[in-house]
Formats: sequence, C-alpha cells, structure tokens
Amino acid sequence: MNNLKHLLYNYLVSVGVTENTAKYINMIALALVLCLFVWIIDFIIKKILIQVFSRFASKTKTNFDDLLVSNKVPRNIAHVIPFLIMIKFMPVVLYDFPDTENFVEKGLEVFAILLSLWIVRSVLNALKDYLKTLHRFKDKPIDSYIQVFMIFAWVFGIFSAIAIISGIAFINFITGLGAASAVIILIFKDTILGFVASIQVSINNMVHIGDWITFEKYGADGDVIEINLATVKVQNWDKTITTIPTYALISDSFKNWRGMINSDGRRIKRSLNIKFDSIKYLSKDEVDVLKKIHLISAYLERRQSDIETYNTSNNINKELALNGRNLTNIGVFRKYIQTYLEQHSAINKDMMIMVRQLAPTTQGIPLEIYAFSSDKRWENYEYIMADIFDHLIAAVPYFSLEIFELPTGSSFASKDIK
Repeated sequence: MNNLKHLLYNYLVSVGVTENTAKYINMIALALVLCLFVWIIDFIIKKILIQVFSRFASKTKTNFDDLLVSNKVPRNIAHVIPFLIMIKFMPVVLYDFPDTENFVEKGLEVFAILLSLWIVRSVLNALKDYLKTLHRFKDKPIDSYIQVFMIFAWVFGIFSAIAIISGIAFINFITGLGAASAVIILIFKDTILGFVASIQVSINNMVHIGDWITFEKYGADGDVIEINLATVKVQNWDKTITTIPTYALISDSFKNWRGMINSDGRRIKRSLNIKFDSIKYLSKDEVDVLKKIHLISAYLERRQSDIETYNTSNNINKELALNGRNLTNIGVFRKYIQTYLEQHSAINKDMMIMVRQLAPTTQGIPLEIYAFSSDKRWENYEYIMADIFDHLIAAVPYFSLEIFELPTGSSFASKDIK
C-alpha cells in the first residue's frame, strides 16, 4: 500500500521533476488507474449479477424476482462493491493532499447516501409492482404508501448529506431544525395533507382503484386508475384523465358508485309530469274502455265492483261524480305503470318497485318511477330506462292524460293562425 502511494513520485523526482509537480502527476495517474479499475469491476459485477438474477428469475414461479430485474435492482446493487473499492483506495490516491482527501471523502459519503436511496427506491418499486399483481392489493393505494416512505427516506438522506457537508453532528442538525419546523410544514403542506388523506381513504374504505366515482367539482366521472400521495387519477368515460388532489376526497363531497355495482340492480328514478287540467274522474263508459288494457283489466273489474258496492250501500248520489268513491285517470295510470314494471323482464323483482306521486309543482304533478334494472351495465341500463319511458309516454293518451311541456314559439304561432 505504501508503495502505491508514490507509484510515480519517486521516479519523477529522480528524473528531475519538482516535488510539487511530481505529487500532482502521481495523484492524477493513481486517480485514472483507480477510476479505470473501478469501472471495469463495476461492469463485470453488473453483468454477473444481472445474468444470475435473470436465470434465477426464469426458474422460479413467482414474478417478484422478474420485477427486481426490470426495476434495475441488480444493476444498482452492483455499484456497491466498486464504491467500497473507491472508498478503500481514495486515501492512497490523495495521500499528499489531505485537504482534498477530506473533501472527497465527504463527497463519497454523500454518494453513499444517494446510492442507498436508489437501491431502496428500486426495491420498493419492484415490491409495488408485485403487490399490484395480487388480487387483495389491486384496489389499495400502494403508490401512496411507497411515496410516503420515499419522502421520509429522501428527507432523512438530504438532512444526513447536509450534516456531513457542514460537519455538524446529525442529532444536533435535526435539533436545530426545530426552529424551522413552521417553514418545513408550510413547504410540505400538500404532501402532509395528501399523506393524511391517503391513510383516511384507505382506513375508511372510501375509494378503491377501479371504483366508478363522480366528482362534479373537478369534472370527474369515471373509473379510478391510480391513487398516490398527491393525486387521484380518474379515467372519464370519454377516455380523458382527470387529476384530483387526494385530500379533496376527504374535504369535499363526491359520489362512489361501488354500492350500486356491488348490489343486485341499478336504480331507475325518473318522473313524468302530468298536466293538472287533464286529470279527471272516470265515467263508467271510460272505465269499460280501459278494461280492454290487458295489464289492468282484472284490477278495474275488481275495483269497479268494490266502488259500486260501497256507493250503493251508502246511498251515494252519483249525479255528481265528486260524491262517493270514484276512479281517476291518473290513479288508474299509476296502477298501470306499477303492473307494467312488475312484469317487465329487465326489472329486478327482488328490489323495490314503486310508482309514487310527488308534490305538485308549477310544471304539473310528477309521477315518479322508482325501480332497479337487473342489468347494471351503463349502455344496457340506459336502453332499459329509455324503453320503459318510451312505452309510458306513448301510453299516456290512452288514459286521457297529457304530459306537461313548456310552450314553444310554434305553440303561439298556431294560436295566432286560428
């Protein structure tokens, strides 16, 4: 080792080169030889490790080792031995330059921190990719956890590097940062919020990867494809990508359709607005005409018999339809809708089926359908709902009813012509 320190120095001095110049030439020569040697060792070890890992990965059933190779874990580990050689022989190269040796040693210590972070990051990326292939972890925000760990690792590494460069003990350096904690919190505000949100989202089971969510504030309506520390990515139905801050999931309101997808049906909740002046009592002749409608013929027979029995037994004066009990066209239509839904092949009979009359509005009386389609796929759901309302809108005139609609310019024009 002592002979290496002055490999060229003694020879250069003997041929008349000044001592100072000889020291520099000796140092440069040793540095070049060391760099070349380290590069060769790094190249050889890298090739060997990659081949060993690749052969081992091809023979195992698990794909974790394949992911280690694809995330360059062997390549990063291969740098360790050449780096240790560099640390071992650098004092020999800089023997005559103690100040420079101290500076280079600090630089190598900082590089050691960076190399450690690269290795940890590549291993965690491989672990992340592996966990995503497991069914029980597919809907978990693995990216968030990895990012949180790496943020702490990078902060620790940066603080360690600053402590090394400044020559301050790491504990003393961290203690001194206490006064600057407010500034640090301000700088990492979004990161802290994202970290807390990721934990709450995971613990409270609010959103999984693959969930369909609707977030009107951010214009998001589609499937969650990624959850990380800072953002949640949603692929909308038009294939655009909307990015939402992770903390918005706990600070704002959004709709998660997971419950509908996991249920036995998809809800249909829509109304028909009936005009007030089209609603009336039905005469006997009108009831007889409606008996021709197959779905409600038995109901009308039974209902008409009950009403006539009641009115007769109570001596009701039927000169006015208002007296006693009567059938109304909107009531019969409501019963028709109920029966129609109960017999519709696309409606889930095991879930709620209801036709209800809502409070009157300036646009008529809403008759609301509340039911669930058996097919939850969006395209088929829309077709089923359209098919139901196509039929009901066409059926309205048979009950002497009218659907409310705001007048248009053509409505006034027709009146002017008359």
